[in-house]
Amino acid sequence: MRVIIVDDEPLARDRLRAMLGKESDVKIVAECADGREAVTAIRRENPDVVFLDIQMPEMDGFGVLSQLKGHALPRVIFVTAFDEFAVKAFEVHALDYLLKPFDRDRLQSALNRVREQMKTASPAELTEKLTALLDSFQGGAADGRSGDRIAVKLDGRVIFVRPGDIDWIEAQDNYVKLHVGREAHLVRDTLSNFETRLDTRRFIRIARSTIVNIDRVREMQPMFHGEYVVILHDGSKLTMSRGYRETLQQYLGGK
Repeated sequence: MRVIIVDDEPLARDRLRAMLGKESDVKIVAECADGREAVTAIRRENPDVVFLDIQMPEMDGFGVLSQLKGHALPRVIFVTAFDEFAVKAFEVHALDYLLKPFDRDRLQSALNRVREQMKTASPAELTEKLTALLDSFQGGAADGRSGDRIAVKLDGRVIFVRPGDIDWIEAQDNYVKLHVGREAHLVRDTLSNFETRLDTRRFIRIARSTIVNIDRVREMQPMFHGEYVVILHDGSKLTMSRGYRETLQQYLGGK
């Protein structure tokens, strides 16, 4: 079977490559460190199987599958540290996964399942399962933004955050920090790229490094030099740069 490995962590790719190297009927045709590389490689190689990490910066595993809609989808084994909710979703849709950390016995079990599928399951059936999984995570959203859950690493596992639950977002070096109630979560991404995943009817930028959920805005108070303080319902105070004032006023005025 022709295999592609997709994982943004070099050590994870090395470990999986070494384990797959012991399988006589496996040929690794590509290794990818991010989602965009994966989309290109899958379209080019048409592999039998993709070992797909879900939590990757810029384009996660679900983003990869979304980009491949309309293309014959390969058999996918999700390699993940997901929480119970996500694992249940894989099981409901009869899709295989490897929960990090996994051993060779668990890998061989997944490979044996693929070997059986290659004999019995049609490409259409596999595509239908993957499409149903995507719909369950994206809420059926056509643009993949408003219903999409955001995967966040937390204490060695991955939890999901719904965009609508986010109060505000700030840039921090190579990360974005999501403020959700009393909690804050870091996601490895740029603010500009992360912004493309959000519903523009709900989230707007109020400063170069700050995006706010307008449903959480309680009031605006003027400061010096045309800047404003944006006060959220929970009492958080954010500084809005002068150049962004008109946009927020338009949104609030239309509510």
